[in-house]
Amino acid sequence: MDFLKKLKLDSVNKGVSTGTAWITTKAETINSFSPVDGKKIGSVSAADQEAYETVIRKAAEAFPVWRMMPAPQRGEIVRQIGEAIRQYKEPLGKLVSYEMGKSLQEGYGEVQEMIDICDFAVGLSRQLYGQTMHSERPGHRMYEQYHPLGIVGIISAFNFPVAVWSWNSMLAWICGNVCVWKPSEKTPLCAVACQNIVAEVFAKNNVPEGVCGLITGGREVGEWMAADARIPLVSATGSTRMGKAVGTSVAQRLGRSLLELGGNNAIIISKNADLDIAVLGALFGAVGTAGQRCTTTRRLIIHEDIYDNIKEKLVSAYNQLRIGDPLDQKNHVGPLIDKDAVSMYLKAIEACKAEGGKFVVEGGALTGDGFESGCYVKPCIAEAKPGFRIVQHETFAPILYLLKYKTMEEAIAIQNEVPQGLSSSIMTLNLREAEQFLSHAGSDCGIANVNIGTSGAEIGGAFGGEKETGGGRESGSDAWKAYMRRQTNTINYSTSLPLAQGIKFHV
Repeated sequence: MDFLKKLKLDSVNKGVSTGTAWITTKAETINSFSPVDGKKIGSVSAADQEAYETVIRKAAEAFPVWRMMPAPQRGEIVRQIGEAIRQYKEPLGKLVSYEMGKSLQEGYGEVQEMIDICDFAVGLSRQLYGQTMHSERPGHRMYEQYHPLGIVGIISAFNFPVAVWSWNSMLAWICGNVCVWKPSEKTPLCAVACQNIVAEVFAKNNVPEGVCGLITGGREVGEWMAADARIPLVSATGSTRMGKAVGTSVAQRLGRSLLELGGNNAIIISKNADLDIAVLGALFGAVGTAGQRCTTTRRLIIHEDIYDNIKEKLVSAYNQLRIGDPLDQKNHVGPLIDKDAVSMYLKAIEACKAEGGKFVVEGGALTGDGFESGCYVKPCIAEAKPGFRIVQHETFAPILYLLKYKTMEEAIAIQNEVPQGLSSSIMTLNLREAEQFLSHAGSDCGIANVNIGTSGAEIGGAFGGEKETGGGRESGSDAWKAYMRRQTNTINYSTSLPLAQGIKFHV
């Protein structure tokens, strides 16, 4: 495949790097199989303890040098990374699509997110602002400034194998940190490709070895990072179960964790909605990336007056979906990541039926020509009730639950009653309903949208959620502060030493 050659990927690749040098390990090899056709793409060597130590040591050695480089100069290097990613957008987008299974347009879109966050970070490199405040003591000045933390550990998930890493690394680098990346073992080649691209830019700029580390491996590598006191911040994206384990381990050593975990996202469709926009937003939200986004629409909360109308429109739209090879742009839906994901999808369908759910669009696994990988499933729709246990659970697959409501207060209560709190949306042309949804008594999610779906966040806003979603914020706005330590400074330029709060102390 041409895109593999363009990305300098071989049938056998090293998966551990200090940033400018690849390391040979004694650990088992990770094989990457495409969910698109079941074929082996390549293999990657995993990290062993010795290689892990080398990467962390090199990162620690690089930090004192990297942090002293002026932030705009670090921004210039990130700018060059963005330009390099632009040049590799086509092959990298194809690799994302082929190794992960999302549609080619979504693969290109994910690489575009990397480019966008580079552009954002370049501007940010001249805007790492503190603030000045007035002192109560005469002849004193107070201000706040931000300093880099050190090593930032990044644990990313398979569903966005390159974008989420870039959200973290570009901002962390701008802030003066060094990074060590543990990618998903399900999409290791995407990580190796990114490492190749960044290493070229770093080499041209004489960046110290260790600023960009890569440690491919399984769960144990993430456990090493979470327990490592040399890593002050661990940013982890994945399931709530994984996040609780990482958060507990990091907290035991009083480190920081930035958690982006599960979502159980809902769209409220008001009787005052533009129904065409509502259906389109729900459709992409539910089936995009085959339901494997943390922002995937999993619940539709529909006003009873338009419930049957919306249901009919959705059934018609689902019947027009084309499922198949995601590199074929005629198809809307690609495969799930692996057969284990298919198994969880089928179990969720059975659980819904056992609780009394009625499927208006039947699900099931797909077999036969074009589906040989065993990873393709049918996007499905079930009529359910908010109290169903399965509705409270995030299933990483294209299953959409339809729920009915009478009042806006009831709709918001249904929206908020799940344990997760990532993304939410309301479809309405009624200003009062929109403002109610966005008020203190409205959505309890980190993201709340009006007349757009739950997925497809832009990098300009802070991304993250509440409750079991973890509380972290990445990407835009002032999310950069998560990668810094804040320091309050007071300077006395007077000829005396007055104390705060008017305290008198004489000897």
